[in-house]
Amino acid sequence: MDTADSNKISDGITSPLWMFWKRRRYMVVFMAFFGFFNVYALRVNLSVAIVAMTENRTVDYGNGTIGAEQYFDWDSQLQGYVLSSFFYGYILTPFLGGFISNKFGGNYVFGIGIGATAILTLLTPVAAKAGVGVLIAVRIIEGVFEGVTFPCIHAVWSKWAPPTERSRMVSIAFAGNYAGTVASMPLSGVFAQAFGWESVFYIFGAIGCVWFLAWTFMIKTSPEVDPWISSEEKKYILSSLNRQEGAPEKVKHPWKGILTSMAVWALVASHFSENWGFYTLLTQLPTFLKDTMHFHLEKTGFVSAIPYLVMGIFLFVAGYLADLSQDKGWLTTTQVRRFFNCGAFLGQTVFMIVGAYVLEPVPTIICITIAVGLGAFAWSGFAVNHLDLSPKSAGVMMGISNTFATIPGIVSPIITGYITSNHSDDEWRIVFYIAAGVYLIGCMIYWFWASGELQPWSIEAQEMLANEKYGRQNGAGGFDNKISIDDEK
Repeated sequence: MDTADSNKISDGITSPLWMFWKRRRYMVVFMAFFGFFNVYALRVNLSVAIVAMTENRTVDYGNGTIGAEQYFDWDSQLQGYVLSSFFYGYILTPFLGGFISNKFGGNYVFGIGIGATAILTLLTPVAAKAGVGVLIAVRIIEGVFEGVTFPCIHAVWSKWAPPTERSRMVSIAFAGNYAGTVASMPLSGVFAQAFGWESVFYIFGAIGCVWFLAWTFMIKTSPEVDPWISSEEKKYILSSLNRQEGAPEKVKHPWKGILTSMAVWALVASHFSENWGFYTLLTQLPTFLKDTMHFHLEKTGFVSAIPYLVMGIFLFVAGYLADLSQDKGWLTTTQVRRFFNCGAFLGQTVFMIVGAYVLEPVPTIICITIAVGLGAFAWSGFAVNHLDLSPKSAGVMMGISNTFATIPGIVSPIITGYITSNHSDDEWRIVFYIAAGVYLIGCMIYWFWASGELQPWSIEAQEMLANEKYGRQNGAGGFDNKISIDDEK
């Protein structure tokens, strides 16, 4: 059954799409959104809290003497290592997350990854007071657990997302990343100022634990085992994915095809490039605003959140436009991925350069906001692309790409810490120019080698060919759809 035919099948639900709670697949999206909200809230709160942890504060010693103290006397280089330590653990498990999610269920791996990170976040203040080494160790372990989240959610989508709704479902869920950033950055500043820096970790850790309990109860591995889904919606999802209820799901990944595919390596390069700019700003923007724009702690959190608010909004728009362009036949899947991704990267390159060149509060913040916001269209390109190439192997492919895309999270904060040791404007310009250059390289690689078509080495392609062959041998028609690997089909 081809995509066009599957799109005509009704899910049996007359309620409009905005009433997401009427459709189980959109309840999965809703809960995944808040899962990613926690993923980034737990990840970025330290970026703001570390400003309060290391800033000079006025202390009245009670004998008429007033002095300045820091909770932690960490220079910019040590802060860079603390901020990047999360990614030392994070880089170890994306591939593992993609692999075990097919075996045990992506919903279980996703929930455990975030729940364990939330518990460790509650322990962060104790770790920091025990010493910077202990703090770094806890952050590394947090990274180990969070590393599984992005790959295993693709295993969830491979069971729940109809192809014609794939872009919007994935984009809406990923928008939780930026909602978490938008909430945690300003609120971390407020909490640190009002209740002390420790409260940042206690509050967000507790929220993550509550989400874990709700996710574990509400979300199931697939429509077949969901007790609350209607029979019509279940049939609609399974038909759109060419699956039969009760069919065995033993997945043997085509490793040679994956590792030798230029389309796979194009999305790896794109994922790396987007994350370089994203992680640079995610970990360093509050410090940049304090050092160069001279904002106070309360304002750094709010201003730092603005770009991610814009990106979260743009993700809804980008995901809808990507699906609409395919559904209406305006663009092929390959064209959607290529145009959205590369157009975003070119815009990000320009605005990062302009913002760095001007380096004035209002125009620079506007340029940063636009650059980060355009990343939403890139996510509607490379981040969904794994599901186009091979849905059943999308989790392991996301594991591979996210492993490489974690390198910027490790390297960028350390490089930035060394470059900006004197906190000068010219030093920060270099940081932005590097990010712009990485965007441009990623744009060129993705443009030439990206594909949005089901690949001939994918499990689905091999199954279709086997079924066609079986149908011909038995005098049946087999499947009507034929596989095309022409990128511009």
